[in-house]
Amino acid sequence: MAQIEGFRIQNYKALKDITLGKLWNTKNEKPLTKLTVVIGKNGTGKSSIFDAFGFISDCLKKGVEEACDERGGFSKIFSKGQSVSEGMNFEIYYRESPNDNPITYEFSIKIDEKQRPFVSSERLRQRRSGSGKVGRPFSFLILNNGTGVVWKGETTGKLKNEDDKSLLNFIEQLESEQQSEETSETEVVRLENNRHLAITVLGALKQHPRVTKFRKFIESWYLSYFSPDSARSLPIAGSQKHLNVHGDNLANVVQFMQREQTDRFNKILNKISKKIPGIEKIDTKVSLDGRLLLEFYAQGFANEPFFAQQMSDGTLKFFTYMLLLEDPEPHSLVCIEEPENGLYHKLLEVLAQEFRNYASNRKADSQVFITTHQPFLVNALNTDEVWILEKQNDGFSKISRVSNNQLASNMVEAGLQLGELWYSDYLSED
Repeated sequence: MAQIEGFRIQNYKALKDITLGKLWNTKNEKPLTKLTVVIGKNGTGKSSIFDAFGFISDCLKKGVEEACDERGGFSKIFSKGQSVSEGMNFEIYYRESPNDNPITYEFSIKIDEKQRPFVSSERLRQRRSGSGKVGRPFSFLILNNGTGVVWKGETTGKLKNEDDKSLLNFIEQLESEQQSEETSETEVVRLENNRHLAITVLGALKQHPRVTKFRKFIESWYLSYFSPDSARSLPIAGSQKHLNVHGDNLANVVQFMQREQTDRFNKILNKISKKIPGIEKIDTKVSLDGRLLLEFYAQGFANEPFFAQQMSDGTLKFFTYMLLLEDPEPHSLVCIEEPENGLYHKLLEVLAQEFRNYASNRKADSQVFITTHQPFLVNALNTDEVWILEKQNDGFSKISRVSNNQLASNMVEAGLQLGELWYSDYLSED
């Protein structure tokens, strides 16, 4: 499964220009870890980084105009005081597998004369096989204002002959002149609606398998907007395979696992019950009006279940996260904002280790991205996993990796915990 090694955001809310990890032109930087955690004070922009992933996902599913409108419109999310001509820009640097060359995906959003957002440019590029480790990656999809070319087929291949070199020159010319003629190996693209990403359209076509892979990669992202009140809702009975973003189908997922994966589900419940103090068993029951009830059996109350409506926010949240991490079809990226809310502080280190185990599990092969301001959770992390976000005097955010802070790294090596150092302001650059 693909893994993000670097992520750049420009002109999105307070994130005028921040980069996490490694990009195609910053080879000396370390890639992102499988578990990545962003910490910072209130108002530094943690939620904006979390929402940037959601914004990209919404751009793919709904189009850039609707993605902007759901956040108050382009003018509300574009960085204040910046030139609109620079656009709102996103860059993802990732590998489809450890043995593949990295791929860079970039797109830029600007506004037209009617102040409506549109995709001004979009590109997927990868260094070609046999081209070594130097030089610019080859663009196998590039569009400007909805017009461009896409390379057909599974791989870019090697530079074998003059025809390939001519095509390479042709793509480079397109990048500067925005014009092209179709060849047997490329397809001219002219989108009717430039408010949708090209990967949305082309990713549905069989002749563009690499674009399809990237589209599916983004579609498999999971951003948790879990709400305990939603989890307490009473859904209509019926099994559902995957947890939704709000968690209001929690009982349906439990019912699915009970029916379809009984042995595995019992093992999961046993595992979870050992981590949630006082819980012996979790079950479901269909009410007389056909709604599904989630039952929790507590120690000492073996015959009298508590329903989800009676359980604490923390218990519901912890159970939901544990169930999410047991999904038989893991998401490529799981993003969770402030998972500590409502949880007993001693559970946070357990939760952090569960997230790390999930991300490092080869069967899951996923990444986990978390924002937090809870030192107890940070205590369970290492310096490569943690990034600190701070607000500058100009009002925009800056971000740095804690492992680049030599003092903090030395203190952790000496036995001090990372969360304690953060609480004592040793991680701040101010």
